Amino acid sequence: MDRDQILELVAHYLVIVVIVTIILGVVRAAVGELGFWLELAVVVVIVMLYRPVVKAIGMEPSAWQRGD
Repeated sequence: MDRDQILELVAHYLVIVVIVTIILGVVRAAVGELGFWLELAVVVVIVMLYRPVVKAIGMEPSAWQRGD
């Protein structure tokens, strides 16, 4: 894996962190505190949905294209 691929992946991981932070903030504002396990479940769902959504819109990093 070269430096460009790593930087491309780091950008996606940062986007995931930002998305998780925003969604948890919105959920906390709308519902209140959920507790650790429910928030962890929300994070897991977001992380699991990120890759298929990014691949569906054609924005996946080149490192993800190898396994196809």
